[in-house]
Order: sequence, then structure tokens, then C-alpha cells
Amino acid sequence: MLAVRHCQVLLHPTSLQSIALTHISCLSGVWCGQSTVVNPDAESLAIHSQNDRLRETKGQFLIDHICNYYSLLEKDYFGIRYVDPEKQRHWLEPNKSISKQMKSHPPYTMCFRVKFYPHEPLKIKEELTRYLLYLQMKRDIFHGRLLCSFSDAAYLGACIVQAELGDYDPDEHPENYISEFEIFPKQSQKLERKIVEIHKNELRGQSPAVAEFNLLLKAHTLETYGVDPHPCKDSTGTTTFLGFTAAGFVVFQGNKRIHLIKW
Repeated sequence: MLAVRHCQVLLHPTSLQSIALTHISCLSGVWCGQSTVVNPDAESLAIHSQNDRLRETKGQFLIDHICNYYSLLEKDYFGIRYVDPEKQRHWLEPNKSISKQMKSHPPYTMCFRVKFYPHEPLKIKEELTRYLLYLQMKRDIFHGRLLCSFSDAAYLGACIVQAELGDYDPDEHPENYISEFEIFPKQSQKLERKIVEIHKNELRGQSPAVAEFNLLLKAHTLETYGVDPHPCKDSTGTTTFLGFTAAGFVVFQGNKRIHLIKW
């Protein structure tokens, strides 16, 4: 077990893009670790540890430490991801040592993220779990991984705005207030106008928690919910994306699912 010598927490509530960063350094054969863990709402936890048995430290330690610090009970939905020198993404295997999984030299950079998307958000028991899933969905939307129709995109965007700003107020929200939000990778004025319309007329009175939950209820019905897309090309050279979902193995081209192989 690694001994935690020092913890420092810094809160930056306005930044929501980073899921987690973990930095581990090695010096003279003795493990001297300084970890900065940033959860999805950008609260950073600095950990200073010292141990000479890094090779035996397994990935489960990092997962357990993060979850225990934030009193996150539903741990099974989450994992730690890292990117190798070839820019390929991997999940840290809990039962293997950290050092044996890394293909680069320390310090290492890792990310704490949702690994298994719940098939039915209604079955999530903890409010914190729902909030972290909401933040993961925001990230998936921003990076273009959650594909959807124009109307669904507008509704999802409006839920995010309602959760972040509350009810529309003409005295506080200028004409282009939606433009201040980076919700989608490509955000047209037409889409922003539709988001404003829904925010004004349909979501008034919803608390942040309700708006976040409504986003989850809509998102989990979409075909690319929980898909971790891996790009490739088919026999004609067309770009295709492969991924796994709770329903099975899926193949996408553009915004459309063309194959589903059920479990």
C-alpha cells in the first residue's frame, strides 16, 4: 500500500473540460510520486507519496484512491485511461502493475473517466455518479462522439445551459449568450437559436440536477451513447467507426449506424 503523505485540494468550478490527470515520477530507484488528480468538475487533488515498490503498485490503487477520496461508491462505472507514445488510448488494467503497463518513462499522464456507461440512468443510485456521468456526456458531446439529430442536439444543448445558468433571464443573458458555451465541436447559429428557444420556453424551473438528469435520459436513447469509436476504413476506403455498446458491437458511417451485432 502506498502511503499518502500530503493532500492539497484546489477548486476551479468554471473549468469542466479535464476529467483527470495523474503524474507519477521516479527518482534513483525510490518511488517518489506526486499525483494531481482532476475529477470531471476540475477539482484537483495533489498527492505526495513515497514508496520503493512501484513495480508492485497496481492500477486498482489509483482507482480506489480517487473513488475513496470523493466518497464515490459506484466504482464499477469508472476507470483510468492513458495514451501511449503512439497516441493510442488504453484503459489501465486494475490487476496489473502500473509500471508494466506504461510504454513510456515517468512521469505518466492518465485520465479518470466513465468506462462502463449504465444502460439505464434511472438505476444509478448515487447523485455523484449521475453528476460524473453528466460531465462525461458533456465531454462526449463536445468531442463529437455522441451523434444525434438537430432537434436532439438542441435539446441536449439546452439542458446543459439550464444546468449551468438556470432559468433564462433577459436581464442577465444577452442576445448571443449561447455562443459563450462550447457545447458542440461545430456550433452553428441556427443550432444556437434553437437552444435558446428550448432554454427559454421548455426548461424553465428545472434545477441543475433535474436538467442534468434529463440530459442523461435523452442521451442514453441515442445510438452512439457510450460508444468509444475507433476509426478505420472499409473495403471501399470509406471512413468507418467501430465501437462497443451495452447492446453489442456497432459499426457507424457518418451519423448513421450501419451494423449492430448483439451480444
